[in-house]
Amino acid sequence: MADNNYTARQEANDELLGRKMPFNLLAEQSLLGSILIDPASFDKVADKVAAADFYIEEHQQIFSAMHELFLTSQNIDVVTLIDMLVQKGVYNKSGGEQYIGTLLEVVPSALNIQDYARIVKDKSVLRQLIDVCAEVSETAYAEQESVASVLDNAENKIFAIAQGRDTKNFRTIREVIGDVYAHLKDMNENPEASQGTATGFSGLDRLLAGMGKSDLILVGARPGMGKTSFALNIASNVAAKTGKAVAIFSLEMSAEQLVNRMISSEAMIDSYSLRTGEIKPEDWESMANATARLAKCNILIDDTSGITVTGMKAKLRRVQDLGLVVIDYLQLMQSDKKIDNRVQEVGDISRAMKIMAKDLMVPIICCAQLSRGPESRTDKKPMLSDLRDSGAIEQDADVVMFLYRDEYYKISESGDPNSDALSSVAEVIIAKNRHGSTGTVKMGWIGRYTKFRTIAEDAPGV
Repeated sequence: MADNNYTARQEANDELLGRKMPFNLLAEQSLLGSILIDPASFDKVADKVAAADFYIEEHQQIFSAMHELFLTSQNIDVVTLIDMLVQKGVYNKSGGEQYIGTLLEVVPSALNIQDYARIVKDKSVLRQLIDVCAEVSETAYAEQESVASVLDNAENKIFAIAQGRDTKNFRTIREVIGDVYAHLKDMNENPEASQGTATGFSGLDRLLAGMGKSDLILVGARPGMGKTSFALNIASNVAAKTGKAVAIFSLEMSAEQLVNRMISSEAMIDSYSLRTGEIKPEDWESMANATARLAKCNILIDDTSGITVTGMKAKLRRVQDLGLVVIDYLQLMQSDKKIDNRVQEVGDISRAMKIMAKDLMVPIICCAQLSRGPESRTDKKPMLSDLRDSGAIEQDADVVMFLYRDEYYKISESGDPNSDALSSVAEVIIAKNRHGSTGTVKMGWIGRYTKFRTIAEDAPGV
């Protein structure tokens, strides 16, 4: 109802100013006529325009009918099209022939159909921008929301249009079926397309089938278990393999500390040596090779303390070819709203992160501290109830995984830090997986190099 009010006000203002909504009647008619002349040409524009991109309502209905005929593998011609429009109640039994005939006469051939589609789409985008600006103006004049909320809402709407997603209108199941069918065809021809973004750890990827677009992935652990290192290892793996940008928000450590860890892990150099500068002569070459590999990766680091989800989203929207976001860690984030109850505040943050993942269409890995619950149990392996501050985290996340190392508690009990072996076994416990099964993946952990690795029993030869 609110959208209708905005549109009505905007049309009234346009009439006063003598302005008309952008549209090109001839381009719309030529596009529809081209499809009638050469039905096979529908393939060229099926993914470029939708029924809602037409300004004339009758054209929307005609294109929608063509789309339905295309999906059901029926021929698109004057007879089948009119029959479909009559079934839908657009025309009566004797109507429609004259206008459909007019569409055939408008254009001589379908040679320029893609140009017609581009014009129709461009005019549609301009109309969407006008509508969004009207809505933003209305919200700003009302002064009922915070400035941050108004700005975030405006950015979201503009970004959605720039990405080709119309957040205002419904999509019919017929349109979605077409997208699903195309995706299934791609997966059939290219099996790797069925996988999400790979973590780089084969055992974990087999269980998760990769990280899906728009997934919020929570990595929970007690302090010292290596959750930051785990997330960084995945970040460097994704950046190196995909070539896409990986954004890391470090709310606890500085960018320099973070890079030190990444170099230690990549070069297999003791992290203590990097912190103290006591680097052995033979390690310099390894470090040079590691830094060269990391420098080729498009890894972006932001170490702003107490950043909000809105602040993150504003920065991420400007990143080209974004492939993954890592946040370290949840409990250090702040909400855009003033909420006295910390449980409600963390819940608000987790919901905002899930929305951000969906808007940006990239997986987001967020580290989180666990409560002291495991310490009070005989079996110290973490569980979902150990998530600190809010049960909303469990609800919003698509995947919840916990890190557990038995040696961590043995060292704590003995009080001897030297009892930590060079390499130990870590367990990645998938406690929640919205897209598949849960389970435990065993991985190797090399503490002095802050590095996780696939172990032999999980992936032979690796």
